[in-house]
Amino acid sequence: MDKPLLKNSLHLFEKLGAIKCRSMFGGFGIFSGDVMFALVVNDKLHFRADSLSQPRYEQLGMTPYIYTKRGFPVITKYFAIVDTWWNTPNQIFVEGEQAYLTAKKDQETKRNQRPSRLKDLPNLRLGTERMLKKVGIDSVDKLYEMGSIEAYKAIEAHQDSPLNIELLWALEGAILGKHWSVLSLEHRQALKEAVEP
Repeated sequence: MDKPLLKNSLHLFEKLGAIKCRSMFGGFGIFSGDVMFALVVNDKLHFRADSLSQPRYEQLGMTPYIYTKRGFPVITKYFAIVDTWWNTPNQIFVEGEQAYLTAKKDQETKRNQRPSRLKDLPNLRLGTERMLKKVGIDSVDKLYEMGSIEAYKAIEAHQDSPLNIELLWALEGAILGKHWSVLSLEHRQALKEAVEP
């Protein structure tokens, strides 16, 4: 984390509390708690946009970050800020705080709109859904009721080869409505210890 722009950005948003960064989209996502609201990539600070801020960002000439996934371009909701904003760091903070509130609201909305299928939960795919169904966990409600540890143990009992511990973290993230990588190291370690013989 020796990039000046990233360090400056993290310092600038300290007032939002619990600021941290994590590798994301080929750059570094900036989080307050478990809410990602900004992105530093290609020596630019980007803010998460929503339907209200995006038209304004576009009017200012701000462009979204685009990265390549499996050979296809993916347009993100993160818009590179105007360079002149660095002359007024307070403006950057105000915009960043708004991006944080936007991202937090989106996260809460997603949590309240529970998917009906297991594969549509964060971190889970069709293969995971099939594994869960083989052990009798055939609905989102059943996974929530059983919890990640018991679900992992149930899958493990039906497998010939050892499971990757990331599956446990993925299940926990799915239940909490977030990507498993934002679970704290302590949280992940506690889960790991709970399933170790």
